[in-house]
Amino acid sequence: MNADLSAMIPWASIPWLVLFALYGLPLLHVALSRRGGGWRPPAGSRCPFGPRAGWLVMVLMLGPVGWLMFALRRPRRPSGR
Repeated sequence: MNADLSAMIPWASIPWLVLFALYGLPLLHVALSRRGGGWRPPAGSRCPFGPRAGWLVMVLMLGPVGWLMFALRRPRRPSGR
C-alpha cells in the first residue's frame, strides 16, 4: 500500500501547479507590473479603489481571460500631440 501512495504524490501536486500557473502568476504579474496603474484612485474619482486594485479583481474573477485583458490592453497615447 505504501508503494501505491508514494506513486500518487507527484500526481497530487499537478492541480496545485495548474492553479498557481493560471491564477497565482497572473495576479503576481498585475500586482508588480509598472503598467498596472496606481493603488490610489485618480483625483476626483468616486470609486475608492485605484486602477491596479480593479485589475487585480478582474484577474481574480476571470483568471487567464482577465490577465489577457490586462496584458493586451492598448497603451495610452500622450495627450500632447
